[in-house]
Amino acid sequence: MTWETVIGLEVHTQLATHTKIFSGASTEFGAEPNTQACAIDLAMPGTLPVLNEEALRMAVMFGLAVDADIGKISAFERKNYFYPDLPKGYQTTQLEKPIVLGGHLDIELADGTTKTIRIHHAHLEEDAGKSLHEDFHGMSGIDLNRAGTPLIEIVSEPDMSNSDEAVAFAKKLHAIVTSLEICDGIMAHGSMRFDVNVSVRHKGDELGIRTETKNLNSFRFMEKAIKKEVERQIDLIEDGGTVLQETRLYDGDTDTARSMRSKEEANDYRYFPCPDLLPIEIDQAYIDAVKASLPELPDARHQRFMEQYQLSSYDAGVLGDDAATAHYFETTTEQCGDAKLAANWVSGELAAKLNSEDMAIQQSPVSAEQLAALIKRISDKTVSNKMAREVFEVMWQGEGDPDSIIEARGLKQVSDSGAIEAMVDEVIENSSKQIDNYLNADEAKRPKMLGYFVGQIMKASKGQANPQQVNEILLNKLNALL
Repeated sequence: MTWETVIGLEVHTQLATHTKIFSGASTEFGAEPNTQACAIDLAMPGTLPVLNEEALRMAVMFGLAVDADIGKISAFERKNYFYPDLPKGYQTTQLEKPIVLGGHLDIELADGTTKTIRIHHAHLEEDAGKSLHEDFHGMSGIDLNRAGTPLIEIVSEPDMSNSDEAVAFAKKLHAIVTSLEICDGIMAHGSMRFDVNVSVRHKGDELGIRTETKNLNSFRFMEKAIKKEVERQIDLIEDGGTVLQETRLYDGDTDTARSMRSKEEANDYRYFPCPDLLPIEIDQAYIDAVKASLPELPDARHQRFMEQYQLSSYDAGVLGDDAATAHYFETTTEQCGDAKLAANWVSGELAAKLNSEDMAIQQSPVSAEQLAALIKRISDKTVSNKMAREVFEVMWQGEGDPDSIIEARGLKQVSDSGAIEAMVDEVIENSSKQIDNYLNADEAKRPKMLGYFVGQIMKASKGQANPQQVNEILLNKLNALL
């Protein structure tokens, strides 16, 4: 029988507020452990939480961006459980009356068709702290800086049927929250974390028993974790076993997964209304004002990039879906004046380097202005594309601007036609055997034989001759001998 996979996501998205959801403590990333957790975050006796209105506004922005209903009355509950990095012993969250109800996103599939993924709801809540397991000699350390950071947890319907669809949905969410500027989207910092619910069934059967793999912080890890869990469940059932409803962990570094604990139900958490926070009431005027402030969203930017920069739909998607990448590309284009070259470099050399080092574009050591300066030197033929890649590698190490690197390393391209012609003449003179072979070859074979001559000329110029001029002068010289 044919197996079907059913996938739903829960996406924890840290909101880009300057302070925490219920206190004035900073949310800045990278501070020394336990320097940004105040008495309110720790629920010390006598403290009272106050809702951060900016977090509320950002949640409403998200709801409007995914065409959801906004809860005009929403409320907070306490979700009670013990965990070492949860100093309160409970998490303040929303259950019965979340701020965002429903919504949907359309994702593009590999065959070019689109599929609608429904969103069940999104709710506001506070983040927990972080357990640190390294450098403690068999013990764990607790960093409470993250405790109280505002989140929206986005819960999808189980509408995805494979890892590709799940990744496409996650990427679309990432594009939206970064475009709204309600989240920086740097997953290495924990800004977006994915919990993946997976079950399998035979076609036409009832839903199977699901597992939840928690805290995946990259699209690549999410894809691998889903594939591994689908394979595990199918093998288990086909061997006569039963899938247990449980929470699992996936280690992307070792590509291994393990059971963490049996899956809790809502009543295990003893939810009850938060006695310290009144229900939130907002009116239509507030919602309308937020809607009027929404920035350009990914689909609109995709279309604009195609029209404004004459990019293909694919390139417009690569460059326009992520807000930070779109800003980088547009800044580069504005500075260098060549959208096509900018698109090629941002989606090519830069993207490859970022991917290889698992970095977000905001962490790039090469700024948009620096890349634009390098592209200008390609455009004015100071350097060839090959030379530019060498310069880019040096720039990536933080060793200076393009002009100083080109000057220091003697990488200026030779575009003097007289100098190139002299090199061509010398190579032709010293390649009598290859010249005879070229002249006696069939016309169809001659283009493939040019590589030898071009290689010798580039070697003579130490790679600095303008390749286009080399080819033009060489062909003219060889054609004259025919």
